[in-house]
Amino acid sequence: MSTNAKGAVLALVAFALFSTHDVFIKTLGAIYSPIQIVFFSVLLSFPLATIMLMRDATPGTLLPVHPWWMAVRTVGAVITGVSAFFAFSNLPLTQTYAILFATPLLITLLSIPVLGEKVRLPRWIAVVVGLAGVMVVLRPGTTDLTFGHFAAIVAAFSGAFASIVVRKIGAEERTVVMLLYPMVANFVVMGAALAFVYKPMPVEHLGMLAIISVMAWIAARFIIAAYQTGEAAIVAPMQYSQILWATGYGLLFFDETPDLYTGIGAGIIIASGLFIVFRESRGGNSENTPVLRTRSRIGTPSVLRVSDLMTSGRHRDKTLAKDDDAA
Repeated sequence: MSTNAKGAVLALVAFALFSTHDVFIKTLGAIYSPIQIVFFSVLLSFPLATIMLMRDATPGTLLPVHPWWMAVRTVGAVITGVSAFFAFSNLPLTQTYAILFATPLLITLLSIPVLGEKVRLPRWIAVVVGLAGVMVVLRPGTTDLTFGHFAAIVAAFSGAFASIVVRKIGAEERTVVMLLYPMVANFVVMGAALAFVYKPMPVEHLGMLAIISVMAWIAARFIIAAYQTGEAAIVAPMQYSQILWATGYGLLFFDETPDLYTGIGAGIIIASGLFIVFRESRGGNSENTPVLRTRSRIGTPSVLRVSDLMTSGRHRDKTLAKDDDAA
């Protein structure tokens, strides 16, 4: 098996785990506030984060090199986590994924002011077409838009912004710093809000939260291995396999049947995202390849983001070399 094929398989396994993780979130979301789910999933992830911190041999402190950018990224990560969890709890899985798949389009737009990326006409067209696909999914004026739809859109925007900030500062910030600050912020903010929404949880629900945390961490490690094994242009599109899992899990566990418009809209968004990945992977079409280098799971607040690792510290040169080879 070629390295690209291995990378693709690892990514497929990772996103299958993430999709299963989202089933647990949706199940618990029918009972508990997303604030409570985020709080306990982060709390139960601290032992894993501590182990990672103990194994990190990179010298330095836990103070960020770019404190203001880190603050902006942390705010974006907190908003993304609670918004995505709310969306998964209140929308059909396929609709949530379809809207979150717009994140690469938004990363492309944000790369202009933040990274100074020059976006040429073909990618502009892909962005416009992809956002039109979001409108097909939402169908404003013909269907009732809910807070769940709004939360998914907010998660896509804030997730894109957090990712593009990582692309800007990741080469100079330690991985553990970019991991711990959003986790601590989620713990503090959600903990403060917990008093207003808390419901007692039986041990089996706490066990489900523990499963969510463990599955998210395992999936994140699989994605990291995928990017280290295969080219980003091959690995990144594997994210879209989640729509298949969402369809199957929706039918099996939640009696959700995707409607025609969601299917068409998702197809448009995925096609636009694939086109942007293809354009960025070709030499001379993108100076920063912002989408390829910030591909990560959106809406899981308690785990290391792929973009944190792939653009920071000792892994940066390896990633750049792979991107150059892909170009």
